[in-house]
Amino acid sequence: MKSIVPLFAALAIALAPAGLAQAGAKDPQAQTKTAKAKAAKTNAKSKKDKAAGKRVSLRSSKVLKAAPAAAAIDVAGERHNFLEWQAVREFVDEMASQHGFERAYLESLFGQARFIDSAVQLVKPAPPGKPKNWQVYRDRFIEPIRIAAGVRFWNENADTLARAEAAYGVPAEIIVGIIGIETIYGRDTGKFRVLDTLATLAFAYPETPNRAARMAFFRSELANTLIFSREHGVEPFSLLGSFAGAVGMPQFMPGSILKYGVDFNKDGHIDLRQSTEDAIGSVANFLIQHGWNPEHRGSPVTPADVSPNHAWEPLLERGLKATLRPEELRAAGVTPANALRAERLYGLVDLQNGAEPTEYWVADDNFFAITKYNRSYFYAMSVIELGRAVRASRGG
Repeated sequence: MKSIVPLFAALAIALAPAGLAQAGAKDPQAQTKTAKAKAAKTNAKSKKDKAAGKRVSLRSSKVLKAAPAAAAIDVAGERHNFLEWQAVREFVDEMASQHGFERAYLESLFGQARFIDSAVQLVKPAPPGKPKNWQVYRDRFIEPIRIAAGVRFWNENADTLARAEAAYGVPAEIIVGIIGIETIYGRDTGKFRVLDTLATLAFAYPETPNRAARMAFFRSELANTLIFSREHGVEPFSLLGSFAGAVGMPQFMPGSILKYGVDFNKDGHIDLRQSTEDAIGSVANFLIQHGWNPEHRGSPVTPADVSPNHAWEPLLERGLKATLRPEELRAAGVTPANALRAERLYGLVDLQNGAEPTEYWVADDNFFAITKYNRSYFYAMSVIELGRAVRASRGG
């Protein structure tokens, strides 16, 4: 439940359609192998060119952390006729019959789509490695460059942040924290064509235990992309985003734009890419729709000590929600640093620090509302701490 993921994405539970390719059609796994071979050949050429003193041009400045410096993430991908896959043709039939799209239009789009092998590689689970470490994670985000950018963002959008706080009851520092963690205030919103990445992941997701559910999720988001583009007059291939299809300053998936996006500047369009006002209002609306309680003032978390008898350990298995009364926490040996409100419910949060002692915190509904944006305790805590740091840096 507490996976550390950098990008906002919901979990799907529906089953994906059986079978990805018909007889005689190109297989997704073969397509992936082809792309890998192509990437290996490119990397070899890059090394040769560098040895000769030539300057190598890379498609993207983003570099995979585990890859050699010469290996860039390929955001452009490889042309591939997705219509050769039966599952794609079934998707086209579904969009035509259920949502009224013209079949010829959809066939044209899929004829132009590209297979993004780097997206396939990036969604694969990370190999077993070092233990989770909250302090290391924190230091990636609560740092001077991001804090300074947050101060500028807050100062430039103070009126809009105040308006969102008044309308939704979500403090400005939480909104600032989320947009800062997601994209450094719009600096890094992603360079992948959303239609390409979603088509790739919807029909060629890598072999993982949750493959069917993830393919169903990305297939749904592919449909949402087409619907959003039609409703808002957006050319589908103009939508750029993350390798998983998240869009704009707050990195909303297309389905979340449809459900929670807000036209906060009242110009008749929801634009999370160019409109800071829409991004701010949409983040606040998302949190309210996912359990943020405006009546809960003050910090959503407080540090806590735990007793050595470990009677509190079962409380860590309650999921991403507040279910515990203050007396239940005390009875299990949890001692919060600050007094808890008797009428509220709370949850016990553990922030592991590798070989160092784990930190324990008691969190209310508002902390868990942030985890609905990204299902990670580390993520929610980093949002809170970045927002605090920005607020302190600008003088409150």
